[in-house]
Amino acid sequence: MKALERLGLAALRRIDPETAHGLALKALNAGLGPRSGPVTSARLQTTVAGLRLPNPVGLAAGFDKNAVAIHALARTGFGFLEVGAATPLAQEGNPRPRLYRLAQDRAAINRFGFNNEGMEPIAKRLERRPEDAVIGLNLGANKDSTDKAADFATVLTRCGGLVDFATVNVSSPNTEKLRDLQGKAALAALLDRVMAARNSLATPVPVFLKIAPDLTEAELQDIAGVANASGVSGIIATNTTLSRTGLHGPHIDEAGGLSGQPLFEKSTRVIAALAGMTQLPIIGVGGVGSAEQAYQKIRAGASAVQLYTALVYGGISLAGGIARGLDQLLARDGFATVADAVGSGRNDWT
Repeated sequence: MKALERLGLAALRRIDPETAHGLALKALNAGLGPRSGPVTSARLQTTVAGLRLPNPVGLAAGFDKNAVAIHALARTGFGFLEVGAATPLAQEGNPRPRLYRLAQDRAAINRFGFNNEGMEPIAKRLERRPEDAVIGLNLGANKDSTDKAADFATVLTRCGGLVDFATVNVSSPNTEKLRDLQGKAALAALLDRVMAARNSLATPVPVFLKIAPDLTEAELQDIAGVANASGVSGIIATNTTLSRTGLHGPHIDEAGGLSGQPLFEKSTRVIAALAGMTQLPIIGVGGVGSAEQAYQKIRAGASAVQLYTALVYGGISLAGGIARGLDQLLARDGFATVADAVGSGRNDWT
C-alpha cells in the first residue's frame, strides 16, 4: 500500500462509515486508485461458467451498488466486478446509521436493506460500461414487493443484456422474508422465473445463486439439489452472517449482516460442503483479506473469490496484491493454473 492510500484510509476511518464509503467511490472516479488494469498471468487466467477472467479475484456486490465507479474499478487489480444489488424501483433502504466498523475484528455489520437508485439509472450506466471488463449485476427485490420473484426477473430482463453475468441474491439478512426464498420449494419456483427471463435474453448470460452462510447441512443439500436442476451456472458462497461469536467493540449487538474476517472459516466450510454436493462452479466470498485466504477458499473448492470488507482496512490496492500473492502461492505448490488448485485441499475443511 502506498503512503497516499494509507493516509486516505486513515482519514476515512475517522468519519461515518457510510459517508466514507461514498467518498471512496468519488476518490476512485477522481483517479486516486490503481490504473494499471487487472493483474494477470498464464497461471491466474481462468474460466468460470464460461466467463474468461484475467484473474480469479473479484469485487463483491455492495461496494458499487449503483455502478457509479465501474470505469475506475475496471482499472484496478480485480479480475471481475459485481455491482448492485439493483431492484426494479429505487429505494432508500433502512434508516441510518446502518453500517458499523468492527476494527479490532477487521469486520463490518450492515443493515442497508438494498438501498439503490433502481434498475433504470443503473442500466443507463451499464450501457456505457468498459467493454474489456467482466461485470456482473446482483439482482434484488424491493422491500414492499408482493412478488419478489417477479422483481428478480424484471431486473434481469432490463439489465441482462448489459452485463456478463447476474446473481440472484436471496441471502441478504436485511430485507424481510428474503432468506425464506432459500427454502426448497420457494427457491425452485424463484429460479424457474429467473431462468425463463434469462433464456429470453438475446444473449443469455450466466446466472449465479448467492446463498447465506447460516444454513444447516440439510438446507445446503436442498439448495444444491435445486441449483443442480435449475440451470443456474454457479453458486456464490456466501453472503453475510447473523452470527456474533467472538466479536469485540461497541457495535457487536447491532442488527444486520456481519462480514469480514470473522466470516472466513464459516464461509469456507460452506464452500467445501457445497463442493461435495454439486459440480457447479463456486465463487467464494467471506473474509478474504489476503492471498493465503483466497488460496484457502480455492483449495476448499472455489473456482474464484470475491472481497469487499477487506478493502475498508487494506485499501483498493489490496485486490492486485492478493492476485499477485495468489500467483506466487500457486507456483510454490506446483499448480500450473488456478483451475488445477480448485478443491485440492477440500478435506481440510470438511
